[in-house]
Amino acid sequence: MSPPPNKTPANVTDSNLPATDVSTPTPAFSPLYQQIKGLILQSLQSGEWKPGESIPSEMELAARYRVSQGTVRKAIDELAGDNLLVRRQGKGTFVATHAEQHVQYRFLKLVPDQGGDLNTEGPAQRVIVDCKRLRASAEIARALALRAGDAVLQVRRVLSFAGVPTILEDLWLPGGPFKGLTAERLADYHGPMYALFETEFGVRMVRADEKIRAVLPDETQSQLLQVPASTPLLSVERIAYTYNDTPMELRRGIYRTDSHHYHNALN
Repeated sequence: MSPPPNKTPANVTDSNLPATDVSTPTPAFSPLYQQIKGLILQSLQSGEWKPGESIPSEMELAARYRVSQGTVRKAIDELAGDNLLVRRQGKGTFVATHAEQHVQYRFLKLVPDQGGDLNTEGPAQRVIVDCKRLRASAEIARALALRAGDAVLQVRRVLSFAGVPTILEDLWLPGGPFKGLTAERLADYHGPMYALFETEFGVRMVRADEKIRAVLPDETQSQLLQVPASTPLLSVERIAYTYNDTPMELRRGIYRTDSHHYHNALN
């Protein structure tokens, strides 16, 4: 367990450990840089440094936590690798944000067959089909770590590229954190939806899990995507998480793949 924020990790020596029975399990060892990573993550989660803002320098963080700059650098390297921080040459380290051009489609892996990425096609044209508040079913509540009957917001929208309806999405969001989100606010915001969540609701999506399968559209889906009911489509179900592995969104997307394909680089 990471120590509380703004405090130096405790030094533990053999002389101050209580005697224990050999059968008693001992806590797993956590390297010092992992402890510092945890402290920085706590500051990100608490909103001390907001998306797009710079964090203190490595020297300042080293003094704050009373560790070496090398330890801080290793912690920041991991957070940058997790897309939580962004290093900018000559400028410092910043909290990553979905408003940045190169991460706008971080969780959307659909790319045009002709090469490039979705940015090359220009901004997606978005139509909000529906936005309503309802009570979570057992299935939705389970995905969002809520109780059945809790308030959730359901959004349905269509994304078009070059005038062609390409993605139909249904989203479910917990009602509490997204109180005040309406179809009008979604339609009026011209940036990425996750950037809206960051700036207006203080919710940052930091990772996601997906399930992918091939499906045939139902009647409504075929109408909204303007394809015959016999057209095979790609179904992508995503649960997006904020800090501390808290689920904040269930998203079910239906993708046309006649001019696009799903691309994911595996490291």
